[in-house]
Amino acid sequence: MTEVDFKKLKFNPFKLLGKEWMLLSAGNEQDGCNTMTISWGHLGCIWGNNDPTAVVYIRPSRYTKTFVDKEDYFTLCVMDASFKKQMAYLGSVSGRDENKIEKAGLTKVFADNSVYFEEAKLVLICKKEYAADLKESGFIDKEVLEQAYPMRDLHTMYVGKIEKILVRDDEYLG
Repeated sequence: MTEVDFKKLKFNPFKLLGKEWMLLSAGNEQDGCNTMTISWGHLGCIWGNNDPTAVVYIRPSRYTKTFVDKEDYFTLCVMDASFKKQMAYLGSVSGRDENKIEKAGLTKVFADNSVYFEEAKLVLICKKEYAADLKESGFIDKEVLEQAYPMRDLHTMYVGKIEKILVRDDEYLG
């Protein structure tokens, strides 16, 4: 993989998250790691010098949350379409119950203060800068609250500064 500057990237963030999905991962080689599939979040710039950031959301019940909470870094991996079945599996099975990363046939790479997958075509390495639990009182449209959170298991939002971007080829380069 090759490291690139975020200013050289080209992609539609709506397609990247909503259609291609991503694997959100955190952990280290000594204490272990976990991953989960995400299909929504945000990519943009905030604070400082318009630093590139990723905003992700994790429900309190997700095992990956324990790793994201513990670590200073998390990663986002975009996989080839050929991994769609594995990504659906990784989003529906808990790493508490089985070694889902191994079962999905992914190769862990422990580097840059976190973990990502050798098979990824795009990796965003993010340093956590902010975390906050969503609150019922924040929902102006109560229909969204009822639809997305009937059990009131509101997500925690994490803002990560994208410190490094790795690409396998030039698919995402402008």
